[in-house]
Amino acid sequence: MNGVHDLGGMMGFGPIAPEQNEPVFHCDWERRALALTLAAAACGEWNLDMVRYARESLPPAEYLTKSYYDIWITALEHLLLKAGLIAAEELQQGTVLVPARAVKGKLAPADVEAVLRKGTPYDRPASAEALYREGEKVRTKVMHPPTHTRLPRYARGKVGVVETVRGCFAFPDSKARGVGDDPHWCYTVRFTGRELWGAEADPNLNVSIDAWEPYLEWA
Repeated sequence: MNGVHDLGGMMGFGPIAPEQNEPVFHCDWERRALALTLAAAACGEWNLDMVRYARESLPPAEYLTKSYYDIWITALEHLLLKAGLIAAEELQQGTVLVPARAVKGKLAPADVEAVLRKGTPYDRPASAEALYREGEKVRTKVMHPPTHTRLPRYARGKVGVVETVRGCFAFPDSKARGVGDDPHWCYTVRFTGRELWGAEADPNLNVSIDAWEPYLEWA
């Protein structure tokens, strides 16, 4: 989707100022926000790309003024409400008002480390050979899907070179809509800065992105 989250190549947001020796969490509530998000995901009501879409769907004024974990918690509230795991009144009052319904799974404290180490594998068996090869020129499609996509807005309609064939993976655009894995080949594609941003871009700049096959066409 073309949301405010897709800031690549946009101007007017000021310089990036990395924090020296930045802690993992600035406040204790951030630690709890991460834990709640992981625990809620174990219920099996949504997948990773649905979570990303929930964050991207926040109104621009909210997205730009909230901190990182504040965005996480706000998106989690929307997911919990949509799934019927909490009621709006419970969210407002901060207490349980209706009986909990059964869920597909849960994350027990003793299982946290093993679950985090396992991660969320997205590789899937391929049903066909990869369409593109390393060294070939491809063009990204000009597309404006209404839900989640991993193709940045600044890289649409641009010509690049396939650096690496990464493998076959679940397609994020489909996962975000809850329509299954829909596996596709994924490639690392390299673009010059001038291809992306014009003649005034740094001539020594190259940008590589991972692009699924449905994003690409022959150049």
